[in-house]
Amino acid sequence: LKYSEANMGSESEGTSSQLFADFQQYISQEQDVREEIRKTVRELDRTVREILNVLQSIHQTTRVDSKGLCAKAREKFTVVQGQYAELQSRVSSSEYYRYHDHWRNVTQTVTFSAALLVYLESEKLITRDELAALLGVHVGAAEGFHIDLEDFLMGLLNLASELARLAVNSVTAADYERPFRISVFLSELSDGFRLLNLKNDALRRRFDGLKYDVKKVEEVVYDITIRGLKPS
Repeated sequence: LKYSEANMGSESEGTSSQLFADFQQYISQEQDVREEIRKTVRELDRTVREILNVLQSIHQTTRVDSKGLCAKAREKFTVVQGQYAELQSRVSSSEYYRYHDHWRNVTQTVTFSAALLVYLESEKLITRDELAALLGVHVGAAEGFHIDLEDFLMGLLNLASELARLAVNSVTAADYERPFRISVFLSELSDGFRLLNLKNDALRRRFDGLKYDVKKVEEVVYDITIRGLKPS
């Protein structure tokens, strides 16, 4: 009987040891995956900052070659596409939201950068389909690695602030027509967001900021008009 009890105890200890050894292996593998994701996201963030540095030239006090800036920025998006491809290779579609927090912020910045690029090229609002094609990812979650809708919307809201700033700086550069076009664009963007029932707290707060952006541009337009500088 004593032998049997000792034998059972030994087996129990062996089972527990193996169980926790398996746990440690899982934890180590998980940490390795997350570290590889963080590494790719850091590289992606660096590329996006380079794109923004190019596009920020639109705020110069003298008129700049926006076509040249856009061409240079669009070239860099080929690097961004490769970095998203690397993320896709590390994360299966079923694990997207398990690791989503790692690339949430940078994707919002990428969306903003792409939206600014498209606006400068055509003065139109980028669509999710256009963004997905530019980044080499999917639109919907069912298709695989995709652009999360809330990340996309946050990027558009960040675009509004940048355009409000551009409206002010356009006056400094004696471009009195651009603020009027920006005003129309932001008003339409605001109208679109008003149709949404935003349940995300961060999005709701950021949407409140859009209202101030619209008002800021309206004040610029009003100032141009009363000073008799409105283009005919």
